Amino acid sequence: MNGTELLSIEKYPKAYVFCFLLIMFSFGCNSDISPIEIELDELTVSQIHQDYKDGKYNSQELILAYTKRIEVYNEQINAISVVNPEAVSVAKKLDEEFKSTGKLRPLHGIPLLVKDNINTETLPTTGGSLALKDFVAGEDAFIIQRLKEAGAIILAKTNMAEWAFSPMHSESSTHGTTRNPYNLDHVPAGSSGGTGAAMAANMGVIGLGTDTGNSIRGPSSHGALVGFRSTLGLVSRSGIIPLYLRNDVAGPMCRTVEDATRVLEVIAGYDPLDPLTKYGEKEASSNYHQYLDANGLQGARIGVLRRVRDEDPDPEIKTLFDQALIDMKQKGAVVIDEVDVPDFDSLKQDQWCADFRKDLEEYLATYVKNDTIKTLEDIIRIGTKSEYTRSRLARNAENKERWDDKDLECMDVYNDVRRIAFREAVENTMDSLQLDAMVYPTWNFKPARIDRFSEEYKGDNNQVISPHTGQPAFTVPMGFTEGNLPAGIQFLGRMYSEPTLIKMAYAYEQATMHRKPPVLK
Repeated sequence: MNGTELLSIEKYPKAYVFCFLLIMFSFGCNSDISPIEIELDELTVSQIHQDYKDGKYNSQELILAYTKRIEVYNEQINAISVVNPEAVSVAKKLDEEFKSTGKLRPLHGIPLLVKDNINTETLPTTGGSLALKDFVAGEDAFIIQRLKEAGAIILAKTNMAEWAFSPMHSESSTHGTTRNPYNLDHVPAGSSGGTGAAMAANMGVIGLGTDTGNSIRGPSSHGALVGFRSTLGLVSRSGIIPLYLRNDVAGPMCRTVEDATRVLEVIAGYDPLDPLTKYGEKEASSNYHQYLDANGLQGARIGVLRRVRDEDPDPEIKTLFDQALIDMKQKGAVVIDEVDVPDFDSLKQDQWCADFRKDLEEYLATYVKNDTIKTLEDIIRIGTKSEYTRSRLARNAENKERWDDKDLECMDVYNDVRRIAFREAVENTMDSLQLDAMVYPTWNFKPARIDRFSEEYKGDNNQVISPHTGQPAFTVPMGFTEGNLPAGIQFLGRMYSEPTLIKMAYAYEQATMHRKPPVLK
């Protein structure tokens, strides 16, 4: 067996996994370290870097501490799919570099959690599926390359909704169901629920998710996290198992706006393997953290998109959102209520296209290169443990165009006529009212119960605008409802307005500080 097989969270008991790690770390190439107590709750990039400089601990000790935390807590929430057996050896090299140079890279020695649909060189990339359960890409996705160059250490891969199909829950054939660490009877949303639950439970410092319609912002809202869905074209998607590539975005899921911002500035930029990033080449910044302004709401004009906000909200969510508006006003924002987008209901219709077959088969041909796994029919033949996934595979096999108007060509966000019309209507409304952003609850309802997710799934506002228009949308913790269930507020901006959204999201976060860790046994 290789190290990856030994560290499979599903395959071996947690005690065995950690004993293996202790043996490997103590008697292998890392004989200079031993486990030490580090207070991991709510650690940030800046705090860790200060601790490195102060000599409180090094990155090897930090990796070992997080690995122990995973061993202790993951069984409850089932968020981690595989721990990286090379993490400490990578950390050792980074420690030696820091000792030699006295300099820290932007994410030097920072433990990273990666969703299981993003290619990693030596760890499995399964998409939660039986078809790819043993697939190891042999090369990193573009954004992983960027993060590793910045000094981030892949600590683990995270569970997800199989093939990223479900926004409701995170269940895979490879690792089962992930639970919400704030209330184990509830979902963490999908499809990046593993990253969301693990980050909420302080099992890593920075996390990556992907978002086709919901899947960064939904789990971030359900986990009291910050989630950035950036402008389509700003961040590469190459080396990532697609759902609908025309909508797909990869991005940060973190506990603070600052940490999410530091991840974004590393991964944003042009990738020749993702032509869409040519549109954002001149827009990407390597210094987004300059926009972290605690007074960023002062004078900001914020519109309340009531058509989304008022769609049958849970009373507790409504109360939290109304308080959020008061909080923003107190920080100097001008809140314009009752904002409406002309023809909104008609423009949001018929935006989805069934591109799964085309996008998936291109990924299989480019990366998997296996003659027995080349088509969607091969995936269906290999099968799934999930009835939900089985139904979605069948639906995608039967459809290959726009869901409603089959004659209207499906194109990217810069060329699709329906997407352009929707975006122009939203941005024209913002222009007419001189708005810096629009806001609405990330979800109008609380996280559903795991055993009733299909009937209790409602109020998902993530699907409505940003995935189709291409505009950036950030979610930030808004507070908690009864049952210790988190809720989020979402800031929607113009194309490539990440600097503006960072200012407002950071100012709101700093004014309210709603984020708190879950209490786990």
